[in-house]
Amino acid sequence: MTVDNSSPRQRILNLFAGKKTDRVPCFSGMGNVTTEGLKKFGYKFAELHSNAKMLADAAASTYKLFGFECGIVPFDLCVEAEALGCEINVYAHSDDILYPTIKKKLITNEEEMDIRIPSDVSNRGRMPLMKDAIRHLKSDIGDNAVIGSYVLGPFTLAGQIMELNDLLKLSFKKPDKVGKLLDNLSDVIISVAKEYESAGVDFITVREMGATSDVLSPRVFKSLILPYLKKVFSELKSANVLHICGKTNDIAVFMLESGAKAISVDQKNDVAETRKKIGSNALLFGNYDPYNVLVSGTPELVHETIKKCIDSGVSAVWPGCDIWPTVPPDNFKAMMDTVQQYRR
Repeated sequence: MTVDNSSPRQRILNLFAGKKTDRVPCFSGMGNVTTEGLKKFGYKFAELHSNAKMLADAAASTYKLFGFECGIVPFDLCVEAEALGCEINVYAHSDDILYPTIKKKLITNEEEMDIRIPSDVSNRGRMPLMKDAIRHLKSDIGDNAVIGSYVLGPFTLAGQIMELNDLLKLSFKKPDKVGKLLDNLSDVIISVAKEYESAGVDFITVREMGATSDVLSPRVFKSLILPYLKKVFSELKSANVLHICGKTNDIAVFMLESGAKAISVDQKNDVAETRKKIGSNALLFGNYDPYNVLVSGTPELVHETIKKCIDSGVSAVWPGCDIWPTVPPDNFKAMMDTVQQYRR
């Protein structure tokens, strides 16, 4: 049977569907805007986060300039926290590459953890803007590249709306209380993800960076984090990916148990070891270093790193985190050339 790989979009949809592809795709479910893309439109980075058309233009530019096989919004990690009531700073007047940050937390002490979730949370803050940006992306490059978005995982979102150190301490001292918060936040994440699905995304990445096994033991991950990831993934209708930072070899099997169609690991992970643990059929995305290789490295280093990813058994070449915008064009080109030409 001939498999249609006529476009990057179709190739990646085939990958998620378990069909054969002509080569390993190269895309991401995290931010990948570049300063080259900003130059194309004359945009400042700070402008993007508050303008749907600008956000979509910048997201599409990475595909248009380099052939990177996706368009992804948003570029920052504050969308859900802002919708819940946190105050954020988008550094609107800055000429520098500064990602939005949270300047006022929603929870300041243990007694405030029993939060009330607004009934209209999926339409608060910048949520309408993100849905507009997705629709712009679909209209612009959606016939050729996959359109994606991401949501934070429950534990990571908890670490956005309250102090992370407090959350970590309570995870050991009062796991039931933390579990109740994670359950509430799971409902928020599901609501947001469904809004993105209705806007037209092809896939969603759940970014549970805060639950890395660099910080939490596999036992705590299984008992405290995994149940709520399962809750989220059980409600997603689109193709989906679970991304966790750090050394995730010890929890790779649990990551798959979440119900995610694919798992994403970063540069600290031993991909070959993970592949042995999860088997040959599971979708494993990774794991080049988006800064020390793609931004700071040479085209030769990029070439060798991407070859190693492919040789180690990744299903898709995919960054360990967001691609920092200042990636040199020659390095981006080297990555795409390697993916298109190299076969393991």
